[in-house]
Amino acid sequence: MAKRRSHGEGSVDQRGENVWRLRYRVGGKRFAKTFRGTKTEAQKALRDLLHAGDTGAHVDPDKQTLGAWAEHWLSIGAPSGRRRRRHVSQRSLERYNELLRLHVLPKLGIRPLQQVQASELDQLYEELAEKVSPTLANNVHQVLVSCLGTAFRTRKLARNPIAELAKVPVRGDVNHGKVLDDEELQTLVQGFKGTVLYPIVAVAAFTGARRNEILSLRWDDLNIADSTLRIERTLEETDRFGLRTKEPKTARGERTIKIDGDLLSLLLAERDRHLRIAAGIPDSAPVDLSLVKLPTGALMFPSSPPRGESFSFTRLRNPRVVTAAFVRRAAKLGFPGLRFHDLRGSHETLLLDRGVPVHTVAARCGHDPAVLLRSYAKRTRKADDKAAEVIAAISKRALR
Repeated sequence: MAKRRSHGEGSVDQRGENVWRLRYRVGGKRFAKTFRGTKTEAQKALRDLLHAGDTGAHVDPDKQTLGAWAEHWLSIGAPSGRRRRRHVSQRSLERYNELLRLHVLPKLGIRPLQQVQASELDQLYEELAEKVSPTLANNVHQVLVSCLGTAFRTRKLARNPIAELAKVPVRGDVNHGKVLDDEELQTLVQGFKGTVLYPIVAVAAFTGARRNEILSLRWDDLNIADSTLRIERTLEETDRFGLRTKEPKTARGERTIKIDGDLLSLLLAERDRHLRIAAGIPDSAPVDLSLVKLPTGALMFPSSPPRGESFSFTRLRNPRVVTAAFVRRAAKLGFPGLRFHDLRGSHETLLLDRGVPVHTVAARCGHDPAVLLRSYAKRTRKADDKAAEVIAAISKRALR
């Protein structure tokens, strides 16, 4: 007489060709799961499920789709194993949503989360490789790493298909821009004299601050006695909130930068101009500006007022407009293709070339030292010539 199977052993019932229904109990609860594969593979899957129940690693079957999980993941701030305690900016959340909505969910959004296979992701990446750049494909992959990694960590997935991928998209070569030597940088900055961008470009060139940090500067951030600028906020432009200020992305972003006397004089002249605007006094009229006060939170570089509106000291300047105007002017000055962000890389490289320690440059610019050397410091022609002269002095004695 055949031995009757106990409830603890579960059962494997065929439902079609290589389709099986696995039935089992964990903690007194009944579960049923569809499995595709051979009978031997189905039996092994059942044993794995029972073992997971015994060890407390069991994940209850769930029909939630990948699209529904992605929406939930974004709603809780897009956490990941590396970022569980770090705040993700609104702009990053919108970018993650865009990548998922455009490149992942149209193909896999209706798939049950627990049934997403590594082979499906492999196919997705193959299709992306034919349509988008390697960098964009890698960005999609990184979002999925965080999204599915959180599902696995929070017991929504018994296995993470990301870990079983045959191949992952590799980020392409990143254009870190150009670097100017000292003479080129001086020529560029002087070429902006007489324009509204002149003080903005000067601050970028001689402090290494980011564009959005500069456009967030307030006059309260300038310490005249110490000749320093305090960086403690940056701009963020999002669909939800528009243009606003926020805290820097990392703790390194908050810093105090020492500035030279010439840059300080330039900023003080700009502040005097603002004081005259606040008092309604023409530039040529003599007045004691110490009696004039700027509004609380007055920006160093506020936006020009739209036609028909009065000047506002707190209206944020559009960063994209600044970049576009900079690129046009730089091209006319003989620097085609130069980006505003290249001023930052030039500042950092010139300091390193003159022997300023890496950790000092990194702290001044709000960088991790490794990122500074890998992504921003670039070789200039003059620095390379200097290196060649040093080697020549050594080789002259050795090769005679």
